[in-house]
Amino acid sequence: MNELISDIALSFPEVKEAPHFEKISYRVKGKIFATIGEKADLICVKLSVSDQDIFCLHDPKIIFPVPNKWGKLGWTYVDLKSISKAMLREILVSAYCAVAPKKLAEQLMSESPE
Repeated sequence: MNELISDIALSFPEVKEAPHFEKISYRVKGKIFATIGEKADLICVKLSVSDQDIFCLHDPKIIFPVPNKWGKLGWTYVDLKSISKAMLREILVSAYCAVAPKKLAEQLMSESPE
């Protein structure tokens, strides 16, 4: 699953993979939009608070806010054992767009399949 996340995230404009403590992070212009541990079953993504609310409605056992102040800022866990590839891509796109400069977010949205 880590390879799938990497493939999706690195396909976005100007994304770089970099270490973040004991995790792998995916960044655009130096801003982290997703992290994952080497053997983790969870990915952590930075969503807007409104996107977080919407995605968590899907299934709060699969997609849920980080249980601390970071969660209130949009940081969200996604259970990789239970998420579909399509939903994972949609979440990563939303996370990217939450932190990317507007021009890059618009570029990705214009490239993304409907």
